[in-house]
Amino acid sequence: MQQTTLERSGPGKNRTDPALKPRLKRRSTFEYVAWVLCSLIGIGILASVSTNPNFRWGVVAQYFTHESILRGLMLTLFLTFASMALGTLLGLGLAVMRASSIKPVAATAGVYITIFRGTPVLVQLIFWFNVAALYPNLSIGIPFTDIGTAIDVNALMAPITAALVGLTLNEGAYMAEIIRGGFSSVGKGQIEAADSLGMSAGTKMRKVIIPQAMPSIIPATGNQVIGMFKGTSLVSVLGVAELLQSAQLIYARTYETIPLLIVASLWYLVMTLLLSYPQSKLEEKYSRSTSRLPRKAKKAVVLTEPEEGNLR
Repeated sequence: MQQTTLERSGPGKNRTDPALKPRLKRRSTFEYVAWVLCSLIGIGILASVSTNPNFRWGVVAQYFTHESILRGLMLTLFLTFASMALGTLLGLGLAVMRASSIKPVAATAGVYITIFRGTPVLVQLIFWFNVAALYPNLSIGIPFTDIGTAIDVNALMAPITAALVGLTLNEGAYMAEIIRGGFSSVGKGQIEAADSLGMSAGTKMRKVIIPQAMPSIIPATGNQVIGMFKGTSLVSVLGVAELLQSAQLIYARTYETIPLLIVASLWYLVMTLLLSYPQSKLEEKYSRSTSRLPRKAKKAVVLTEPEEGNLR
């Protein structure tokens, strides 16, 4: 595809900096042809899906806001946000441990991250659901005293608890690497400058490290939230009635398999779009300090063919 990008002088103080000048782009004939072809393909697929009676769109509309589906959706959202919140806290601790100069501490964090990133999350979920086979009872108390209490692990590890534990421990390993990568992106000179100004550790973290690390952390964390939302479907193997399991319970009774799967897919798609919006706003907020282009100049100015002569 042929594209022509030209520059023109910007107004005000940015006129002398070429990097801040708005870009002019000319649309080629190939781009117009691509638009026509893609539009025809999209219309064809849409017509096929909307007119095929086997999709049973009436059944989809009937169950889209069904009580069981909405209850499963709420449980899915709870598992997503609870696992992400706890996993982020765990990941922050692991990232600090991994960056520690004390070798045993750094090695312990490294082993944890390796194990939980190296094994499938489905295996971990099933393992925690059956952990009572290894430790049927746990005792918590003060050593060499009678103060303590016994915990029945089999009763404690209910399906929802096992799902939350499995997702949190797995997510903590990934968030540890994301946070550690964000901290590593802060230049060494920035840390030395903060030290030379006499900043405390808390102030340095709040004023210097976090603002500069967030542009690297936010996109990856947003992807983890969306991935976690869809990944909660794995807990259906534990019998947790989240969104997918709720749809499965309904079509096991009504035999409306495809329409119910479409209902679940539509809810996953809608929630993914809704979760993507705050991610984009956070990325925009934290990228302002690192972007070289002014906000209004990021969008390219598109010229049509008759305007080409004006550029010569």
